[in-house]
Amino acid sequence: MILEAVMLQVKKGMEQEYEEAFHKASKIISSMKGYISHELQRCLESEGKYLLLVSWETLEDHTVGFRQSHEYQKWKNQLHHFYDPFPTVEHFQKVDLS
Repeated sequence: MILEAVMLQVKKGMEQEYEEAFHKASKIISSMKGYISHELQRCLESEGKYLLLVSWETLEDHTVGFRQSHEYQKWKNQLHHFYDPFPTVEHFQKVDLS
């Protein structure tokens, strides 16, 4: 499993509109091959700051399957105009500590 982690900064005053748009856009990402789950967390200390966590079966399910799909263009059109600055996406793999 791969964890996609994205720190998002939403433009001031657009937080409620963003959360509503994200709720609608969630249907897009959850329909993709290799998608496992996602969650959006709102920061308590910094207004407009969010953490998006998405679990994928493989890195390619996100970077190729989703990012190069027609569905990604819909996702982008619904959400990307809220961000300033544009976020950096990082991927993580669980460390086996046993």
